[in-house]
Amino acid sequence: MRPILNFNSMSKFIGIRHEDKYVSERRSPLTPKHVQRLVKQKMLDIIVQSSDRRIFLDEEYIEAGAKIAKDLKKCSVIFGVKEIPISFFEPGKTYVFFAHVIKGQKKNMPMLQRMMELKCNLIEYEKVVDEQGKRLIFFGKYAGLAGMINSFWALGLRMKDYGYISRLLKIKQAHKYHSLKEAKEDVSAIGQRIAEEGIPHDLRPFIIGFTGYGNVSQGAQEICGLLPIKEISAEKLLTIRNRKNVPDNIIYKVVFHEEDLYEHNDGLPFDLHDYYTNPQNYHSMFEKYAPHLSMLINCLYWDKRFPRLLTKEYLKKLYAKGRPKLTVIGDISCDVEGSIECTLKPTEIEDPLFIYDPVTEQIRMGHEGEGMLVMAVDILPAELPRDASSGFGDVLVSFVKPIADADFDEPFEDLDLPKAIKKGLILHRGELTPDFKYIEEFLGQ
Repeated sequence: MRPILNFNSMSKFIGIRHEDKYVSERRSPLTPKHVQRLVKQKMLDIIVQSSDRRIFLDEEYIEAGAKIAKDLKKCSVIFGVKEIPISFFEPGKTYVFFAHVIKGQKKNMPMLQRMMELKCNLIEYEKVVDEQGKRLIFFGKYAGLAGMINSFWALGLRMKDYGYISRLLKIKQAHKYHSLKEAKEDVSAIGQRIAEEGIPHDLRPFIIGFTGYGNVSQGAQEICGLLPIKEISAEKLLTIRNRKNVPDNIIYKVVFHEEDLYEHNDGLPFDLHDYYTNPQNYHSMFEKYAPHLSMLINCLYWDKRFPRLLTKEYLKKLYAKGRPKLTVIGDISCDVEGSIECTLKPTEIEDPLFIYDPVTEQIRMGHEGEGMLVMAVDILPAELPRDASSGFGDVLVSFVKPIADADFDEPFEDLDLPKAIKKGLILHRGELTPDFKYIEEFLGQ
């Protein structure tokens, strides 16, 4: 029997909301293990919004010491994962979630405006960073892990479409595994068979390119590393492509850095700081590498200031020469018409793949037919909900009590919060904090 809630005490209740943006969203910011620690060691009162979708059962939270309720109206601080419906917000409360407003995302401006009207506090996980600006609370690695699993799954389907019955067909979409461990076992078994039996001659050298080298890329490379991999430089890629005597049981990996991908418009030497400060002065030179890749895993941060890696125009030229070597694009970054311009839409876990036709510049869902196969699921960590929630909560849990204890009625300058959390405070009593005043220009557009 669930405990009857008694809210008559003066305790400050901490809420964990259920996720409702996507049908397949089953993550939680804090697992029962984390809740037990907060209840027993930090003496916090935790209320978990009931859910029949969450990967962790209500009963698991009850056993951990939490209370279960249909709503979180008694909670002053509420933790979530994805964006929250406008109707959910209440005056003066503190919300901690991925709000996705720091780029001025148009679709989320009404949500932000409502929080401002209600004098809410907003802490954005994405901006909780250390003194070097490195993110501390993130799902990125799990996006990479799930994205690489899905990309190998997509590759197996594509190889079958091309007449190759490969071991990759054993791999499932990430969310169909009970755990990350189970998925890794399947990939490892395939890696062993490749090492023993090799890959077809006409697919050699099989080369996987990774753009980016942060948490997302590291997760993807972790899965890729379960195969017999040899890493080569971008420069080496341009020479190895023509070698006919490459080993038949090795897959090559290239991790592209900024200096590999972009060059200055005026022919000046590449400067990393200048690139991020003045990206308009640079253009992509990825086109010289793309024809020699078998598979591309895109893990780059991108916004509209930066040059694209692969344009629709380039893909049209590439396909004009016949079916290219490049078979699958795993667009883990999933910026619509962004660094991979043919990513015309994010896909859902239930329908994760599409074919981009470079001639018509249209897409069709599924994996069959001519064109580029793209995997562009935009909530990839949700495909590994148990592992992703555990990893995320392991970091978040240490910040819960300081957030719960903070007096948000204090002026911003006097707020007693960990520095990293204060850096992520976008709204304080409904006002944009100094580092986020720039968002004002996007409101009301």
